[in-house]
Amino acid sequence: MTLLVDVRHRLGALELEARFESAGHLTALFGPSGSGKTSLINIIAGLIRPEAGRVVIGDRALVDTAAGKFVPAHKRRLGFVFQDARLFPHLTVKSNLLYGRWFTPRSERYADFDRVIDMLGIGHLLARRPALLSGGEKQRVAIGRALLASPKLLLMDEPLASLDDARKAEIMPYLERLRDETRVPIVYVSHSIAEVSRLATDIVMMSNGKVAAAGPTAEIMQRLDLLPPEEVGEGGAVLDLKVLRHDEEFGMTVLGAAAGEMRVPRLSLDVGATVRIRIRARDVMIATERPQGLSALNVLPGRIADIGAVNGTQVDLRLDCRGDMLVSRITRQSLKTLDLAVGRDVFAVIKTVAFDRANLSRGTAPVLTSD
Repeated sequence: MTLLVDVRHRLGALELEARFESAGHLTALFGPSGSGKTSLINIIAGLIRPEAGRVVIGDRALVDTAAGKFVPAHKRRLGFVFQDARLFPHLTVKSNLLYGRWFTPRSERYADFDRVIDMLGIGHLLARRPALLSGGEKQRVAIGRALLASPKLLLMDEPLASLDDARKAEIMPYLERLRDETRVPIVYVSHSIAEVSRLATDIVMMSNGKVAAAGPTAEIMQRLDLLPPEEVGEGGAVLDLKVLRHDEEFGMTVLGAAAGEMRVPRLSLDVGATVRIRIRARDVMIATERPQGLSALNVLPGRIADIGAVNGTQVDLRLDCRGDMLVSRITRQSLKTLDLAVGRDVFAVIKTVAFDRANLSRGTAPVLTSD
């Protein structure tokens, strides 16, 4: 289902002027604090009435200021998950889950209670009250409540922001199942590269109230020039690969890339499963000849497709590895010493230990993140 947003609105000093169209399963609104992400998702939800523009889901217009149309929030059939779970403290988990369902006409209900409970792993929590839940459990219940309202679109505004790292790791696999196992399109607000590179099928990059770039995750994540300063070091390439085989002797898994094979620590996945890896630009070294006597196991042939603008002592290279695009951040001195230029054949060298197994998942767009 396609989501079209084309709106203009002033909020204090912020001039919001955003246009994007996405048919992705999970579209991430990504950018630093104050870039307009939450304001934009509130417009989609109907919590803010824009001064001008349109919001269309599929063939249904929720906002069309030129036609004088504005569908109230309670009639939009959208699910909303906030930073905090906002559960009713006096109700059990089961009653919280069923709350949104009561407002959905029986003929329009499509969410199956048992399937949602199983997908989110909250069956053992049904009799508890929110005070007895962990932060991650509360968010899973909040997601379940939103899904059981059978929404046309699910909005998630920084749903992991209030959780510590342990709770984030706990809930991430459930978000991946939500993305992969339901047909509900999702708009997900975040300022974390780790989250959006792992979850998003498409990214809308926000900056100062404007859309700086929008498109598939693999393309947007390579635009290091668009990343917030605090996240530049986390940027790089995102690749979806297949498990080819397992090397039991050395505890490794071999993945198939366009440019060849990549070896990562042993994964508990079947041969043929899809794996997404995020390879940070700072983890990619460049060699002009195939290295010999090197401990790094992942050496991929490629060609320099682009050399970015010099940023202080650093410069970013985009490498075409037979169709898979990588990004490498090197020094200006290395660029000159190696006599690197667009079109030159090189080798991308990536250490196997650069991959963080904690960020592994499987599904339509699972991820293994370099660290």
